[in-house]
Amino acid sequence: MPQKSIRQALNEALAQEMRRDPTIVVIGEDVAGGAATEGQRDAYGGVLGVTKGLFAEFGEARVIDTPITESAIMGAAAGAAVTSTFGSTEAASPNRA
Repeated sequence: MPQKSIRQALNEALAQEMRRDPTIVVIGEDVAGGAATEGQRDAYGGVLGVTKGLFAEFGEARVIDTPITESAIMGAAAGAAVTSTFGSTEAASPNRA
């Protein structure tokens, strides 16, 4: 079995599930390269690079950048769950290096 990083495994799992289920969305800070980023989107793939490549494959309707407001991200995820849309969220950690 090939070895992969946690980042690679998470990215692969997100992509597989998004291919399988068209109702899954990813929302978070810079998950699509930053809403205010000029030029190519998908530059970073979120604060940890976990979502890199998802924007190119699934587009802006399913990979959604948010402002730096964790409470709004969690609120959007809760609303998505109530309406039968499945979401994956990514928020910055105050302890990230």
